[in-house]
Amino acid sequence: MPSLGLAPRAISRFYATPCFPAGAGPDYVNAALQVETTMAANDVLAALHRIEARFGRRRDTRWGMRTLDLDLIAWGDLVLPDRATLRHWMTLPPGDQAQQAPQQLILPHPRLQDRGFVLVPLADIAPQWVHPVLGQTVIQMRNALPDAEIRAIRAI
Repeated sequence: MPSLGLAPRAISRFYATPCFPAGAGPDYVNAALQVETTMAANDVLAALHRIEARFGRRRDTRWGMRTLDLDLIAWGDLVLPDRATLRHWMTLPPGDQAQQAPQQLILPHPRLQDRGFVLVPLADIAPQWVHPVLGQTVIQMRNALPDAEIRAIRAI
């Protein structure tokens, strides 16, 4: 990744996780990676999309089957584009989430606090990172999830 301008600094363990949404395909492997870069957040997201494309990722169906899914979850304490937009996407009803996608980068990821498949790996590398809007650490957000969701995520 150094050729992309992304220098890895920490990587989580790899986890087998139930596919999301349920029934969208086989289970996944999830991990978290912390990088150092001089690039802007939008440029990092574009680089991640180029990597996905190299691995055959097509964006035909929202939350559909995918060969690779790389997300930009957070950028320190940066909130993009603003707190009101982030709050809108954080509180969007689940049915609407499946139908609507933001047209711009939203940081932190608006549903990271709801997803064990993000929080469990993230806890390996950034357990004390604090969500800039919720004021909770990764550990606190992970521990707030249903026990069954966390138990379904297995280190491999």
